[in-house]
Amino acid sequence: MALKIAAWNVNSILARLPTALKVFEDVGADIWCLQEIKCEDPRFPRLEFEAMGYNIETFGQKSYNGVAILSKYRIEEFTRGIPGLEHEHSRYIEAVIAAPGGPVRVASIYAPNGNPIGTEKFQFKLQFMEALRAHLQSLLLLEERFVIAGDYNVIPRDVDCVDPRTWVTDALFQPETRAAYRALQNIGLTDAYMQVDGAAHKYTFWDYQAGAWQRDNGIRIDHLLLSPQAADALESVDIYKQARSMEKASDHVPIIGTFTD
Repeated sequence: MALKIAAWNVNSILARLPTALKVFEDVGADIWCLQEIKCEDPRFPRLEFEAMGYNIETFGQKSYNGVAILSKYRIEEFTRGIPGLEHEHSRYIEAVIAAPGGPVRVASIYAPNGNPIGTEKFQFKLQFMEALRAHLQSLLLLEERFVIAGDYNVIPRDVDCVDPRTWVTDALFQPETRAAYRALQNIGLTDAYMQVDGAAHKYTFWDYQAGAWQRDNGIRIDHLLLSPQAADALESVDIYKQARSMEKASDHVPIIGTFTD
């Protein structure tokens, strides 16, 4: 039996609810890790997603940020926030899911954008990534399947954008940012897309400005990072690009990993 885990920066669940419900129906994932839900927990549209068979845990925030995990299977435990990192943003939620083939730990992550560089925002981005690395290193000691899914706000390679020259002053492309993402892989995690595909110029985000979508001027910043146990079970990775052309689309599209359960 396959287990499908999807990550999607929905860019306001309330503003895009009909679109989100259609995307959920089209993709058919068992577990969703959402980012930028942009609402406090009581305002999350639980009834609509519960009607589709999902159990829901949210870590919301008014107007900004916010992450959620929705699962067709029972959520056995969950935590909000990265241990040891104190800040006021809702950017990380982690849960253990009672999947049919055994428990799987998942996290929905919305890493800081970090712009402009040379400011406290960029320093916070790097602090967030370092705290994440330390936490995931501790999770690796458990030797369990886990998937850390979401918007990392990192362009890992030159070929994950159209023209690197347009990104050299952006926090998503800085050497320190890319090094922080590599550091996550260096402790033993796998970029799911790179494991099964790795092709150049496949994107998960297209800006609303300057006809980026129409010109396919995108970037790959939404990632699934896997523990060795999850990487061993990975069958495929798909980017649901169609979502970007829908009415009231998010500027991100889902990335979906399919695993042997």
